[in-house]
Amino acid sequence: MNAVANLANLTSLNDERLLIEAAQSDPGRFAELYENNFNRVYAFVARRVNDREEAQDVTAEVFHQALKNLGRFQWRGVPFAAWLLRIAANALADRWQRAARGVEVPAEEGLEDRAEAAAGDMEVERRAMLFQLVERLPEDQRLVVVRRFVDQKSVREIARELGRSEGAVKQLQFRALETLRGQVRNRHE
Repeated sequence: MNAVANLANLTSLNDERLLIEAAQSDPGRFAELYENNFNRVYAFVARRVNDREEAQDVTAEVFHQALKNLGRFQWRGVPFAAWLLRIAANALADRWQRAARGVEVPAEEGLEDRAEAAAGDMEVERRAMLFQLVERLPEDQRLVVVRRFVDQKSVREIARELGRSEGAVKQLQFRALETLRGQVRNRHE
């Protein structure tokens, strides 16, 4: 049963890869990528903003940026949605930074500097928390995450390095990301 699920997952990823390549050659084919990923991106954004209109604006911005930068997208064996969600997270962070800068505050000396320092501290804390969570992963999963996302190695390179199949590396990556996602979600609840 697990082999069937793995085969279905690999087939799905291969189909997605072909669709991305087609859209890179013909931007008119981007519509299918949009349709396949809209709900996931919108849900991701809507959970992070309070306003439906803003969620729609950010989602539109994400797909605009994705289409604009599709030529630079490089397939690395990770679902296309992961790239879209990274664009969404960056778009949200940019909006929050712009909003924070646009908020008028009383003319108290050093208040702006303290706000900027606090925002920087929050980013450092977030990264430290993520680093700690990665460190708690089983050794194989941790190694795959570090090689993929820190060292920017391909699944093929990691598979060669570990002496495992590409499918095994993808499975380790998937399990690691699911574990991290669950741990982050638990910390925010």
